[in-house]
Amino acid sequence: MTKNNKPTLTYADAGVSIDAGNAFVGRIKQAVASTSRPEVIGGLGGFGGLFSANFKHMQEPVLVAATDGVGTKLLLLQQHGRPHVAGIDAVAMCVNDMAAQAAEPLFFLDYLASGKLDNETMAAVVEGIAEACRICDCALIGGETAEMPGMYAPGHYDIGGFSVGVVDRAAIVDGTSISDGDVMLGLASSGPHSNGFSLIRKLIEVGDADIANDLLADGSAAIDAVLAPTRLYVPAVKAMLKEGIDVHGYSHITGGGMFDNIERILPEGLAATVDISSWPVPPVFEYLLNFADVEKQECYRTFNMGIGFVVVLSEAEALKAEAVLGGAGETVYRMGRIHVVDGEVVTLVD
Repeated sequence: MTKNNKPTLTYADAGVSIDAGNAFVGRIKQAVASTSRPEVIGGLGGFGGLFSANFKHMQEPVLVAATDGVGTKLLLLQQHGRPHVAGIDAVAMCVNDMAAQAAEPLFFLDYLASGKLDNETMAAVVEGIAEACRICDCALIGGETAEMPGMYAPGHYDIGGFSVGVVDRAAIVDGTSISDGDVMLGLASSGPHSNGFSLIRKLIEVGDADIANDLLADGSAAIDAVLAPTRLYVPAVKAMLKEGIDVHGYSHITGGGMFDNIERILPEGLAATVDISSWPVPPVFEYLLNFADVEKQECYRTFNMGIGFVVVLSEAEALKAEAVLGGAGETVYRMGRIHVVDGEVVTLVD
């Protein structure tokens, strides 16, 4: 106590350690540096990330921005100690959206918040972010780590991502060129990605499931499949651009599943019929949906059910596209066709 009987307090007494924050920045410098591109100016430590935008190779460059989080999947990732996956997912949910417009991601920023800074956990999140950024040739140029005592329960953290990309205006893929007779190619997902986890958590609760020890029908670990990182589709789109494939539309299958995400790219008067027998439903969905009765429409509106990204193009381009996508490491299914609307905009058949 001081002479006036008032306590002497520091920021650390309130639960926030500036020294720990500085130590964290030092810990992640190598991961951040591994994502650098030639356009990045300086490194960590500035008040803002600097990026020299040089688009001389484009006629009319258009910036594309995306922001997202990981949703309630974070609760399971925290419970089972997989912060690296949280970092990958934060990037994937942003850059996959930009890839759906044929945009190249340029840079990424993150926002990490916790009640008490745990350097090991937060560093693992950033290392996951860096891994995803390297795969997509996207620079991690900055971020914010907030320590907020009382705001988050012990062991809990939140993450938000923000990314900026670029596309030449003439090369934007927005669905306007989709036409009657086009085919849809589905790219396999790596699992539930970061969508539908409020229902997934409810299914686990209702089924009294032990995902840490359960096995799927194929003998693989349930936890690895349920919490698999979101697949990054940027390399696939880059491969399509490099080979000059004429794509009419891309759809990132996120919240809203097959229905909302395919419908949003279709021009007025056109519809899509999706043949759900054209690809195998991954065992992870069979495992989760075994715990309760969930109607088929609900399944395909909530989850990706094994297809994380859709490519729409003419049948004449489909064979070449399948070869290019396969060469880029994608598992591809010819999953449906575009036609004149004659009922529902998106219809599932099997």
